[in-house]
Amino acid sequence: MTEQYPWLVALTFGLLHGFGFAGALAEVGLPPQDIPPALLFFNVGVELGQLAFVLVVVAVMESLKRFGSENYPRWLGWVPTYSIGILASFWCFQRVAAFWG
Repeated sequence: MTEQYPWLVALTFGLLHGFGFAGALAEVGLPPQDIPPALLFFNVGVELGQLAFVLVVVAVMESLKRFGSENYPRWLGWVPTYSIGILASFWCFQRVAAFWG
């Protein structure tokens, strides 16, 4: 399904997370009329943050390619990927531990 309809999978995950976040906003006392703009601006902020992060990573990697030695180790290209994965895993475990806490 993910190969044939990737947009459907993304839409489903987005809706589930959006409903969960909307429920959390309602629980903290946000008035119902303020929930849609809060969700919109939260999602816009998340997307802009992700784009900024990716741009920084790409800029660093391009700088290493252009100004670095032509013989820099190939494994150096994997450092950002593994760093992001390790950080994401840490945050995931941290949140699961806090949830079960």
